[in-house]
Amino acid sequence: MTGASAPTSYWHETRRPWVNLVFIAPWLVLYEGGVWLSAQMGQPARNGADAWLRTVLDRTGWPLAWLLPLLVLGTLWVWHRWKQESCRVAPDTLGGMIGESVLYACGLILIGQAGDACFRGDVPLLMTTGLPETALRFVNFLGAGLYEEYLFRLCLLPLGYAALRGLLLPTRAATVGAVLFTSLVFALAHYLTPSGDATLLSLFSDAVVRVQTQRELWFGFTFRLLAGGYFAAICCARGFGIAVGCHALYDMIVGIVLMTEL
Repeated sequence: MTGASAPTSYWHETRRPWVNLVFIAPWLVLYEGGVWLSAQMGQPARNGADAWLRTVLDRTGWPLAWLLPLLVLGTLWVWHRWKQESCRVAPDTLGGMIGESVLYACGLILIGQAGDACFRGDVPLLMTTGLPETALRFVNFLGAGLYEEYLFRLCLLPLGYAALRGLLLPTRAATVGAVLFTSLVFALAHYLTPSGDATLLSLFSDAVVRVQTQRELWFGFTFRLLAGGYFAAICCARGFGIAVGCHALYDMIVGIVLMTEL
């Protein structure tokens, strides 16, 4: 073609960094706006991964509130500039990404419910909560999808892959190893006990001991380990934006509609 770039398939478009940036930007605005409103009401709703990342920024001398969402968007923008791709985004691509996010979230729900029924036998009933609490949970789960996927999939997954490739592992082995490693870290991160003077290594060591010694945590840890691999596979195969959507929607459905422990 002359004067225009050749059209690409939907399956390729969803993995383009610019498309992912456009897709998650409204989610970021909605989350940060919700956090600001919740803080005004005296009930801050920041997600755990958001708080972890902001703590790191604070300790490095960058405590600005807007810096973290800018960092997320900036990462995708730099990736886009490096690939030198078109800025065109088709509306039907964004609609398809929402549809895929819903589909994969429902798939993970089915996996979780099946496991829960087999191992614990207490599939939850539908429940409702008051509007303020529901709104706070919505904001928190939206942040989990955004910042946990940014931390574990967009940042840690490529770093793990690069490190394993640096050790001369074959491409496939490095990919599998990076997925397993980031899934393990993702699962353990849900059992960290915050401590002001603890190092990151000691926090994760404590989490390992906690999971090992408390049998009631084994099902939850195993499911989170599988979920980490599930999100990583979606991120690799279908793109970062769909992984964010799947994670956020899964948390919202399970944590708000089904009211189960995440």
